[in-house]
Amino acid sequence: MAFVAQPMRILMKPTQRPAAQLSIALLAATVLSSPAFAETVKVGVLQSLSGTMAISEVTVKNAEMMAIDEINAAGGVLGKQIEPIVEDGASDPAIFAQKATKLVQDNGVVTVFGGWTSASRKAMLPVFQKLKSLLWYPVQFEGNECSPAIMYSGAQPNQQIVPAYDWGKTKGYKSFFLVGSDYVFPRTANLILKKHIALDKLTTAGEEYVPLGGSDFSAVIAKIQAAKPDVIYSTLNGDSNVSFFKQMSAAGIKLPVMSFSIGEQEAQAMGASLVEGSYAGWNYFQSIDTPANKKFVADYQTKFGAGAAVTDPMVHGYVDVYAWKAAVEKAGAFDVDKVRKAAVGLELATPMGAVKFAPNQSLYQKAYVGELDSKGQFKILWESKDVIPPDPYDPVAFPGKKCEL
Repeated sequence: MAFVAQPMRILMKPTQRPAAQLSIALLAATVLSSPAFAETVKVGVLQSLSGTMAISEVTVKNAEMMAIDEINAAGGVLGKQIEPIVEDGASDPAIFAQKATKLVQDNGVVTVFGGWTSASRKAMLPVFQKLKSLLWYPVQFEGNECSPAIMYSGAQPNQQIVPAYDWGKTKGYKSFFLVGSDYVFPRTANLILKKHIALDKLTTAGEEYVPLGGSDFSAVIAKIQAAKPDVIYSTLNGDSNVSFFKQMSAAGIKLPVMSFSIGEQEAQAMGASLVEGSYAGWNYFQSIDTPANKKFVADYQTKFGAGAAVTDPMVHGYVDVYAWKAAVEKAGAFDVDKVRKAAVGLELATPMGAVKFAPNQSLYQKAYVGELDSKGQFKILWESKDVIPPDPYDPVAFPGKKCEL
């Protein structure tokens, strides 16, 4: 006679039933609220929506949200709608760390998109390492760091700072004045520049810093006037750029300036006439003439207003969201380790062109140098022949160091 399994019956006293039913209900609620069963999947969007960095970061948040909206409209990811939890880092590294903790621990997000300054990234890094989560970081930075807890889509020094320096040499510049905001990115970027300048037997005419958000450049301008450099290389960030260019103009200084944190959005906010003729090194310009980029710009302006500017970090933030989606679908799960591994080597067609993450979790991408025109757009003066492999450790400044994940 065949054995037929019968439903299991649990015998309990009447007084035990309410407690047992409550336990079962709580268990069911826990299971159904997990990413595998929920109708939505939560992600964090963490940018400075206030403070000195808001001039740059609010629009990065806009681009990240646009990508999320597009993905949701197309059916979501693994059959789930993306539920973004937006937080304000308030231009303060300590607040970035607090909000990152809140997003992962309290809100239960599966990943976070955000950050701008290296100070904010370094404040968040221990949080993502400890909580075994993953940050998608969209901004160029100083390198000298690699971690499995971060996907670095922004440029490494060999993809932005060094190519812009090499381009400057072709212009005949021999004397470089370095000015920056006083935190880790400008100081490390300028260390790299000084090492290359010395190697080429050229001159660092001066090196000056102001606090992030600083607005008094009188002492810096006096030193520039005394040094008489051929060119200024600027790693100023946030609204300090407005004060710097205004005070340079008032002092009658007409030296060329190469910036690493002024994009189309900042130029528009500052007034294009103030920065017309200055240079910038980036990995994307709004003026890139391809169908994919034209569509992206048109879609962004439809959503956020005709004439709205698009910048390199905005596009990187947008690409990060799509890269995460593609990695999740390749992995077939939202698990951090599986997604991180799936992201490496995954080629993506983007407004920037074809890009992919290297094993060091940084992005292969092209480099550009542009000149700002009277409309706040960049005329592309130079571009790399192909995508540049990312190297977190500049071999001139940090010989022998390698990224090992």
